[in-house]
Amino acid sequence: METELLAELRSVKHRVPHLAGGLVASVDGLLVAHDTHGTEPSGLAAMTAASLSLAQRLADTTGQGEFRESLVRGENGYVAVYAAGGSCVLTLLAHPEVNVGRLHLEARRSAQRIAGMLNEALLPKDPRDAL
Repeated sequence: METELLAELRSVKHRVPHLAGGLVASVDGLLVAHDTHGTEPSGLAAMTAASLSLAQRLADTTGQGEFRESLVRGENGYVAVYAAGGSCVLTLLAHPEVNVGRLHLEARRSAQRIAGMLNEALLPKDPRDAL
């Protein structure tokens, strides 16, 4: 599973110019897979969970529905967080030159693929295993 997730992280990095790296984390902050260089991935996974909790409450309180994504723009680039199913998030780090529209387009697709991989991993391989 981690190999497939890492391949997806590298694939989105290849498709989005100026993407610095990314990770997949559980909603409670546990690191699942990462392709980050120069950023401590476990700490970033924990911070992602904390920001996710706040973003979920903000969306709910304002009547915007379930969390889908958030974008933080800093002086030196972007941190983008996307829901990847109900149990994980995709966090991407981008340089300031990134095309934000392209980032959203590719990241949303990637988050859907990651959610599918995670769902598939949770399903029994043989229908008899479900018994």
